[in-house]
Amino acid sequence: MSAAGNLYIGLMSGTSSDAIDAALVRITDTSVTLLQSLAVPISASLVTSISAAVDQSEDRLDDLYTLDVALGEAFAEAALELMALSKNNKITAIGSHGQTIRHRPNHARPYSVQLGSGAVIATRTGITTVTDFRSGDIALGGQGAPLVPAFHKSLFAAPDEHRVILNIGGIANATILPSEGPILGFDTGPGNTLLDHWYRCHRDGQFDQNGNWSRQGCCLPKLLDTLLQDPYFSQPLPKSTGLEYFNLNWLRRHLDGTEKAQDVQATLVQLTSEAIARTLHIHAPQTHRMYLCGGGVRNQHLVTQIQTSLSSVAVQQTDALGIPADWVEAVAFAWLARQRLKGHTTSLPEVTGSSRSLSLGAVYLP
Repeated sequence: MSAAGNLYIGLMSGTSSDAIDAALVRITDTSVTLLQSLAVPISASLVTSISAAVDQSEDRLDDLYTLDVALGEAFAEAALELMALSKNNKITAIGSHGQTIRHRPNHARPYSVQLGSGAVIATRTGITTVTDFRSGDIALGGQGAPLVPAFHKSLFAAPDEHRVILNIGGIANATILPSEGPILGFDTGPGNTLLDHWYRCHRDGQFDQNGNWSRQGCCLPKLLDTLLQDPYFSQPLPKSTGLEYFNLNWLRRHLDGTEKAQDVQATLVQLTSEAIARTLHIHAPQTHRMYLCGGGVRNQHLVTQIQTSLSSVAVQQTDALGIPADWVEAVAFAWLARQRLKGHTTSLPEVTGSSRSLSLGAVYLP
């Protein structure tokens, strides 16, 4: 295969809904190389529409599908902008995660919804597009999440070290890579989502820069214990969750109104770090090293608390493994697109609980 035939684009928008991450990746049978990356902010109007769609008080089909097309156009523009920046238009395929607005793997009729029309992306860019990565796994009885453990295994597993890859997005998810034997993957609980939304309620800006605000607060032990008693944290694997579960309404049910806002923020930092630490103590007690990725790595206070909660584990960013922490998920969806087009299986029943493995994703031709 020519070098041009090895180029893929991965697109990702996380539950924070702040930007579309686009990654241009060269992928061969033996290597994955990030060539160019770009973060394209999502417009305020689209963020408002996403928030309205995530809010379960009103579900209007016209609004949802208009948003699906609008997000498809936004993802397509991100891919085209990346191609222009890199001066490269010989792209084999685009892998697009889409924007999650609902994740219900434990519903009577399980489903997960990611908007961002694959047909629109393919026709606007002229490039084969792979999207809808979750529904096949859910149809086979799986959680449909997390999606990237197969990618983590392919790139990051080591025969001489028990590793964990921890992605801190709106929801935090961990991939456990033992030196030998089957891997595990699951959502540990809130990552940035509660921190970001609580911050926006009380301060200007979208997030707590470096955790500076939370660092000045005091953790409330009683509140922390109450939050950690939520059944999700003790739920057996496989498991996954989303913003429809861990949101401000969930948090406010546990508040009595006397708490200082800054102290609640400090407690939420501890909630994220403690939930991570507890699950790893249970499911990965032999961990030597943990590699962080996702937007949460920019919250230095959170990273410090994670390291404190896991004092025997060396904590680094995935930069040390060759892929910058901010771009791991976008690169993963480029990889998943390639695997889908080659017919390679990418779902892991031991992670999601599905009845069998399959090649994830729906293919849209331009």
